[in-house]
Amino acid sequence: MKIISVVGARPQFVKLAILSKRLRRRFREIILHTGQHYDDELSRVFFNELKIPWPDFNLGIGSGNHGEQTGRILEGIEDILLKQKPDLVIVYGDTNSTLAGALAAAKLKIPLAHVEAGLRSYKKTMPEEINRVVSDHLSDLLFCPTRTAVENLKKEGIRKGVYLVGDLMYDSVLRNIKIAERKSTVMKDLALKAKDFYLVTIHRAENTDNRENLKKIVDILLSLKGKVIFPAHPRVKKFLRKYNLQKRLQIKREINLITPVSYWDMLVLEKNARFVLTDSGGVQKEAFFLKTSCITLREETEWTETLKAGMNKVTGLNLKKINRALKSKSALDNIGSHPFGDGKASEKIFKIISKRINAGKYQK
Repeated sequence: MKIISVVGARPQFVKLAILSKRLRRRFREIILHTGQHYDDELSRVFFNELKIPWPDFNLGIGSGNHGEQTGRILEGIEDILLKQKPDLVIVYGDTNSTLAGALAAAKLKIPLAHVEAGLRSYKKTMPEEINRVVSDHLSDLLFCPTRTAVENLKKEGIRKGVYLVGDLMYDSVLRNIKIAERKSTVMKDLALKAKDFYLVTIHRAENTDNRENLKKIVDILLSLKGKVIFPAHPRVKKFLRKYNLQKRLQIKREINLITPVSYWDMLVLEKNARFVLTDSGGVQKEAFFLKTSCITLREETEWTETLKAGMNKVTGLNLKKINRALKSKSALDNIGSHPFGDGKASEKIFKIISKRINAGKYQK
């Protein structure tokens, strides 16, 4: 059986690394990299560190407006699917690569699996929300990371092919945190002490492309008392320069604006940070897995489990709410049974796909 895994962004590489090892025990897997994340810091380093097989195809799409980028990815994926004739296409998460892969597979009547299905922020202005909903409604196999995700799908009438498997990113953290602590030198390189700095990540267009929102983020960083480590996404650097905001950050010596870091370095920084401030869904989860309090610089989160456990506060860009969250006590004892599974999501996904094949579901 031939499977094509479609990926294009950092969180997808992390999930692919875990699942690919399982899939290749039995299937012929082809990795299709759309090139949505094309910088070495956001792509090549993940393939090297996590020992992911090098992509069989790289579309090299790069950045662009949502419609333009999705359209170019869709065209490239469709061409490869027509030539390769896979038995199953797997898409991950909620990026434009996810949407394009789902559309291409569905239109060519190729069975489709969505890893991380069922997430909802219920905010239609969020591009990722559109990508999630469309991909879920096109998929034949829906692999959900949490019970909440399963319930979200039920509300939309999706019950067939839905499986609660847990979160691949949790699998990855469990397998890689010890390796990261052994191999990463980032704490020494940046002269950091545990729980003595803030870690900040920003990448969403609603925060980076909007001058007023980016100005608020700069104000937030300037208000933090202590060291701030800010691995800046290329998109952030572009707009900091465009809006003449980078000089304001340079005034405060404690703010360390650095290039994006590797996966191992990121895990170590997340584990040792006093607080993580982010607009990333993946970083929210990793902070939760590593028991570090998180502040989400958005008006909502699809990862409601982190809120229920008291490890995450949604504040938007409201400085008063952020200051209250910084003073709040973390609730590590409230986690209880882990809402993201048992660290065996990849094994469960592999078994489900194998079972479907044995039943002749995807035989040509």
